[in-house]
Amino acid sequence: MSDAAERKMQFLYALRSKGVTDHAVLTAMEKIDRAPFIRGYFTDRAYDDMPLPISCGQTISQPSVVGLMTQSLDLSPRDKVLEVGTGSGYQAAILSCLVRRVYTVDRHMRLVREARAVFDQLGLANITAFTADGSHGLPDQAPFDRIMVTAAAEDPPGPLLAQLKIGGIMVVPVGQSDTVQRLIRVVRTETGYDYEELRHVRFVPLVEGLGKDS
Repeated sequence: MSDAAERKMQFLYALRSKGVTDHAVLTAMEKIDRAPFIRGYFTDRAYDDMPLPISCGQTISQPSVVGLMTQSLDLSPRDKVLEVGTGSGYQAAILSCLVRRVYTVDRHMRLVREARAVFDQLGLANITAFTADGSHGLPDQAPFDRIMVTAAAEDPPGPLLAQLKIGGIMVVPVGQSDTVQRLIRVVRTETGYDYEELRHVRFVPLVEGLGKDS
């Protein structure tokens, strides 16, 4: 077995051991290599289950958290998904293997530009990336079957809840500090919203407005 194949096998084993058990999610994470989404010094850590720094002071989440959040959305192939917080683009790429359409937004133009380049390189044609204030979602494209937020808010943002279809699911980290955050799964019902706490996590904060990079 080649070194690369062995590392991929160990990578998938680590995901399963952390609770990522959905076959479709594991297949997507086997297909999408994390390395193209990481630059510079950290590229050799692509298969490690750890968050890594990227441009604009942001991070690429550890793969087990990506897998668990993706699994929590209970995706189906016809879904239209909004991701708030493009970051490196890795999460959007995983989602693109599982659903019909992915819209992803980030407040940093540089991150969106770099992510688009990787999407093009990998031939992921069902992702549309925008530079926008993600806390407002994408009203023009709403409603969405699923919404994933990859930055922590004090509460699930109202504009995003409003952009969920009836029966839709949102996964969002919630917490007022960077040390105590909980991953929440929200299901929109005919009469309101059902909330379920999934696990403790640690994400960068959800910030309003656009980044100052160019």
